Amino acid sequence: MDEIKLGIAEDTDTVTEATRAWDAERGRLFGIAYRILGDAGHAEDVVSEVGIAAVVHERKTDEAIVSWPAWLTTVSVRRAIDRSRQLSHIKEDYPGPWLPEPVATDQLPEDAVANRELLSLTLLHLAEQLSPEARAAFVLTRAFDMSTEEVARILEKKPAAVRQMVSRAARRLDVDQPVTRAADRTVLTRLIDAIHSGDLSTALSLLLAEDGVFWADGGGKVSSALNPIFGAVRITRFFSSVITPGDPSGLDFKGIVEVNGGVVVAVVRAGHDHVLEVQVDAAGRICSLRLVSNPDKLGRI
Repeated sequence: MDEIKLGIAEDTDTVTEATRAWDAERGRLFGIAYRILGDAGHAEDVVSEVGIAAVVHERKTDEAIVSWPAWLTTVSVRRAIDRSRQLSHIKEDYPGPWLPEPVATDQLPEDAVANRELLSLTLLHLAEQLSPEARAAFVLTRAFDMSTEEVARILEKKPAAVRQMVSRAARRLDVDQPVTRAADRTVLTRLIDAIHSGDLSTALSLLLAEDGVFWADGGGKVSSALNPIFGAVRITRFFSSVITPGDPSGLDFKGIVEVNGGVVVAVVRAGHDHVLEVQVDAAGRICSLRLVSNPDKLGRI
């Protein structure tokens, strides 16, 4: 896959302060927009729109911009928030759970992945429960080390209100509690071995936490569970219904790949690609599984 392209209008035929600043900042702007939206395509659109807006602003006003990076960040965040609100209506009608769009880590702009806070599919998914403004505040302070005063100016709120939003977001996402962590290659290898096992139920029961949860995003285009599946017993039953123990015919493990700054399992089943991200609890048991199967979301792997 080609690296993510972030371009602006072709009629920008001269290099200006605005275009130089946009070119230097676009990777970071993508990282902000992607974390707010959970969708790489829409994040690219936001960054491109901001580049065009910067050129237009520069041409139409004699007002001096004190800091182009600050201007670009402000416009990017506000546009990402607006787009997030628009997308919420689409997600309400989405067939089954909506999961973020995974992106191969080596295809992410360097500035977007420099700090991996709030980059995993799991945290991007969990952050959906936050309001767009709260998500933006959390992203800017935690992933991009911006002060509450800077974020307050962008969101046009008081610093105290921003601090409260960030604090509430941290509690809702449990990011400061070492309760769960992303699975490493060892855990994923054990999961693959369990699926290949002749006794799938027993093998999975040894790996799954009793209160585990499984989400599957087929987008209505690939057959998948339309509701989250709760509990190790039900998750095992689901896997047993779609995989014949000891004979996973049509199931091809492409391997463990780097996605969103972490590792996931890439699978091909019935001719369709799938990406599976796993989280483990403090005891090392798998407590959550997120399977992205919608082909529209897998073009960047």
